[in-house]
Amino acid sequence: MSARMHAIVQSTFGGPEVLAYTETDVPEPGPGEVLLTVAGAGVNPGDAVLRAGRVPDLVTLPWTPGTDVAGVVERVGDGVTRFVPGDEVYGMLAVTPRGAYAEFTVVPADALALAPKNIDLAHAGAVPLVTVTAWQALAVLAQVRPGDRVLIHAAAGGVGHVAVQLAKELGAYVIGTARAANHDLLRGLGADELIDYTTTDFRTSMAPVDAVLDLVGGSYGPRSLDVLRPDGLLIGASIDPGTDERQAAARGLRYAWVTAEPSGQLLKQITDRIEAGRLRVTVQRTYPLAEAVEAHRAIEAKRTTGKIVLVP
Repeated sequence: MSARMHAIVQSTFGGPEVLAYTETDVPEPGPGEVLLTVAGAGVNPGDAVLRAGRVPDLVTLPWTPGTDVAGVVERVGDGVTRFVPGDEVYGMLAVTPRGAYAEFTVVPADALALAPKNIDLAHAGAVPLVTVTAWQALAVLAQVRPGDRVLIHAAAGGVGHVAVQLAKELGAYVIGTARAANHDLLRGLGADELIDYTTTDFRTSMAPVDAVLDLVGGSYGPRSLDVLRPDGLLIGASIDPGTDERQAAARGLRYAWVTAEPSGQLLKQITDRIEAGRLRVTVQRTYPLAEAVEAHRAIEAKRTTGKIVLVP
């Protein structure tokens, strides 16, 4: 008989209540894969988008959600030489039927890196997607240079608060939109200028910028075009960006969409930054795996500072 584990399994699209805490088989690692005992699984807004069926072509039901994971190597598949049982690792999964909301999961070895030694493994489960997204947006797409002015929407959120730190490391002058209650946190992370979006229209209170990272979507995309310098870049990272390349190009501006690709090599660089104290990822709250429904309700309330993590 196959070994058994607890996992979150979704059999239909819908609200958080479709996430069922159930018993299922422990997966076996294939060639190039690693079986992890999960210590922490980050909960991201994209998880809720997929659960709701807003991008149905990406999901094959039934499935176990979760792209962020940290844990201990249990077994390795054929051809894996970088890791051995007992290694503490973290990484990002592609959208597959076997995600991280489980006691065990299988991850391609190339998507993993050794976890930072100065944070616990549950905390490490919050790190991969937000750091990879922020890095690819700012360092790869925007190619931020010293002196650039960068606007980050939802700066206190999961990707946002990491993007503030990485933009500062790249030498930018960083402006963030966030509730006033989060301004002290963001100043501590290096933000130079902050705008309370609940009381102020950012378009009326700031000088033009070289790049905007839009983590909100909807009307924020088109409105952000108003504050870009000529040939400036708007980077969309929301499922509903509210704008596109044609709208930007019509105004002499550029638009790009950021996608976070699993990369153990990039996570090694993230580990170095975290261990050196140059980057931190804030975890607002952890939930037991069995309370994934409540974790999704919290992420959909859009009041999260930093990240939410599920723990077994």
